[in-house]
Order: sequence, then structure tokens, then C-alpha cells
Amino acid sequence: MTDLLSTSQYQDIARELKLPRFAVIDGKACGAVSGETFATLNPATGARLADVPACSKQDVDAAVASARAAFNDGRWSKLHPAARKQAILRLADLIEQHSLELAVMESLDAGKTIFDCQTVDVPETINVLRWHAEAIDKIYDQVSPASENHISMIVREPVGVVGLVLPWNFPLLMLAWKIGPSLAAGCSLVVKPAEETSLTTMRVAELAIEAGIPPGVFNVVTGTGPAVGEPIGRHPDIDMVSFTGSTDTGRRFLSYSAESNLKEIVLEMGGKNPCIVMSDATDLDAVAGHIVNGALWNMGENCSAISRLIVHRDIKARLLDRIMKLADEWKVGDPLDPSNRIGPLVSRQHYEKVASYLSGDINVLHGGQTSEGRYVHPTIIDVESNDAKHAREEIFGPVLAVITVDSLQQAIDIANDTDYGLAASVFAGNGKRALRAARAIRAGTVTVNSFGEGDITTPFGGFRQSGFGGRDNSLHAHDQYTQLKTIWLDLNDSDTDEE
Repeated sequence: MTDLLSTSQYQDIARELKLPRFAVIDGKACGAVSGETFATLNPATGARLADVPACSKQDVDAAVASARAAFNDGRWSKLHPAARKQAILRLADLIEQHSLELAVMESLDAGKTIFDCQTVDVPETINVLRWHAEAIDKIYDQVSPASENHISMIVREPVGVVGLVLPWNFPLLMLAWKIGPSLAAGCSLVVKPAEETSLTTMRVAELAIEAGIPPGVFNVVTGTGPAVGEPIGRHPDIDMVSFTGSTDTGRRFLSYSAESNLKEIVLEMGGKNPCIVMSDATDLDAVAGHIVNGALWNMGENCSAISRLIVHRDIKARLLDRIMKLADEWKVGDPLDPSNRIGPLVSRQHYEKVASYLSGDINVLHGGQTSEGRYVHPTIIDVESNDAKHAREEIFGPVLAVITVDSLQQAIDIANDTDYGLAASVFAGNGKRALRAARAIRAGTVTVNSFGEGDITTPFGGFRQSGFGGRDNSLHAHDQYTQLKTIWLDLNDSDTDEE
């Protein structure tokens, strides 16, 4: 595991950081055309970190024009795959060289704990880029069944100019999930980071220039959803948009596409993810560990977080006792203290949303406290049925709803009684029952006797209102950034001369 520093050492790095302050268009750092900026704040203190360009449609137009020129002249799209591979690997190397800087920057900007940033987010960002880079020269085109009279080739071509719209909960990692396969495919990019968390995306764009990715290929436009996100969604010269965020915003991108040029849309959205624990589950200490990590990791600001514990009545008390003891070990406080596992929520607005679920007539089994108007402590709430709002609405905080069941079929029915279908977990001692449950649950990723999202080799995305149009991760992620072209060669030749 990556060696962690002391709090004071991280604070020293934070004081010396040179925070990026510019968008990147056509390989150049630039402000918004309007000259306007907005403040990005430290969620832990409320202090201003930096002023970021408040871009608008004019800036989006400039970025798209730059991306289109780069795509059309082939400086990246027609570059030999081996050369693209080396450039992306150089970018991964530069991120690794600046890993401490990026980890601290991410923690300051998003409120994420330095523990997570340094041990998960930055290393996995590097891994994702290297994996997709290495895949570039290992994905083969095809030849369909041939006859004596024809050969047909099925080739992949980059989709063109793509808009990448990022969430605020995993700024670096979601950037890597999208730029890895899109750059590998040969696309040109217009990236919009979340308004709350722009800094590490801006910094990676600077490193991309240093890595030799040509101007116009990796553009970053910062700003709000209405000012930047909607113009990306409606732009007639953007060929495809990949969006990660809320379901409501995802719907808007489908509308933007329908009302403009019918650009392709890939959506990775919300979840209300169930974790089923049956009475024959073994090693309850291990089960509790998975559940606590799944519910509390990244303050529960995770679309695949365990948010519904569906537990058999016979095992409920023993399991909850272990869960509550483990939850007490997740210390809350300064995200630059590596001993803390729960930092502040990303913004005051989001804090108020999550805190609103902790009031009223609820049965709090554990936690329920908030502090400093920024922190929500690990909370476990017992609910009477899956109809309770805590069991139906995506809270996106460290809040776990517990639902009691008496059978596996009842648990599966409740797990599927949701508008979402992103992730799920099943814990059971009988492997066949667990696998049958995993097959019956309607979700994009189902883990058995563990919590997780798979890894870079497995596709990630959801059913129903959790996803649309494609998957992140794995070789399947490359599909959404390419078009298939059939090239048909007719071998008939009526003018053939015998020699």
C-alpha cells in the first residue's frame, strides 16, 4: 500500500501547491472569453482555494472548433496506434510523478480523505490510463465470412469529437475512466469537470500537453451546467457525450441530443444499491466489514454505495452489532489527517440535502449526528419497509437504511423494487443460492460475498435509470467511442483477362 505521510506533511504540501487557474483550449491555458471567474472552495473549511474560469457557450464553441480541427487533420485520430499508446503512457507516468500533488489537490477541492486519494483514487487513475493505453494495439478489427467473390472488413473508427461531463465525487478517477478509452480510440475531447471540483482535471490537462498529446485533442472547459454542460449537450459538432452524474441531469442530455444533432449519449447515473445478507452468511465480521466499507467509503458519495441493507431477521441483531462497532472506527474530521476516513461533504448545499434525511420520525440505530455544517457522521436507520424514503431516494451520504426480511425471495423482490439498477451485493453461505440471487437481481454489477465494482477489466454501468447507452471500464468502454464501418470488397471481375 502507498506510504502515507503525517497530517503536517500534507498540510505543508497544501500550502506550497500551485493550483491551476485556467481552462485549456487548443493546447493553451486560457481564461473565459467573458473574463469572469467563480470560486472553488475547500469543503473542509469553506475557504476559497482558487478562482476558476466561468466559461460559457463561446468557450465551448472555441473548444469544439479546436477539437474538430484536431480530429479532421488527423494529428491524433490518424496517429499510429503505437504512438497514441506511448503518449497516454507518458501522461500516466507524469501523473505518477505528481501523485502527491494531485492527491492533496483532490482532497482540498472535493473534501475527500487523503487516505482515499493517495491509496485509491490517484493509483487507480494511473492504472486505468495504462490499461487503456496498452489495449490500443490489442483490439483487433474483423473480417466477416468471405466467399470466392467478396471480402468484407469491419473496422473501428473513432466517433469524432466527444464531450466528457464529469461528476464531483471522483474527479480524477472518473476523468481517467473517460479519457482512457476515448483517447485510445483516437477521439478529440471537450471535458467539463464538475463546477465544485475542477482543479485536478485542469492539472491533468496541463500534464497532457507535457506528455505530447497534440493541441486541440484534450480541451477542458470549466463552468456551470447551464453555461457549459448544456452547450456541450446541444452542440451540433459534438458527435457523442459521456456523462456521469444524477439521473435528472442525464435525462437532460438525452433531450439535448434529441433537440440537436442526435449525438450519441452514454449515461452513468444514480443508484439505490441493495446488499442482501441471508441467515446462512458465514464470518459475520467479514460481512460487516464489507458493508461498512460499501456504505461509508467516500462519505457515501458514491453511486455504487451500499445504501439498503436487506437482512434476514434471524441474523439481523448479530450483524448490526458488528456493523455499528466497525462504523465507530471510521473517524470523522480533517481530510488531510490520514487517520480520518470520513471527510466533509462536497458542498454546503449537498450537506443540507443529506442532513435533511436525519430529521423527523426515523429510527436511528447508530449515528445521526452532524458537525460544523459540513460533516455527516456514519448513520444507520432501521426502516419498516422498502417504501420509506430512506429506502427509495438516493441520499448520497454516509447513511444506511436497514430492511428486515424472512426469505431470499422476499429479499430479491425488495432489491429489485427500485427505479435504479447499478450495483448490488449478496452474502450467503450456500453458493448456489447466492448465484441464483445474483442472476435474479437487476443491476449492472452484483458482487457475491463481497462489496465492490469489479475492476478495470469488467464493464461498469447500470440497468433502468442507473445507466444508458454503454459501459465504463473494460474493453466494452472502447465501443462507445468508436463507430463500426463495413468495407466491402467485390472480387468479381467481368473484365478478367487470362494470362
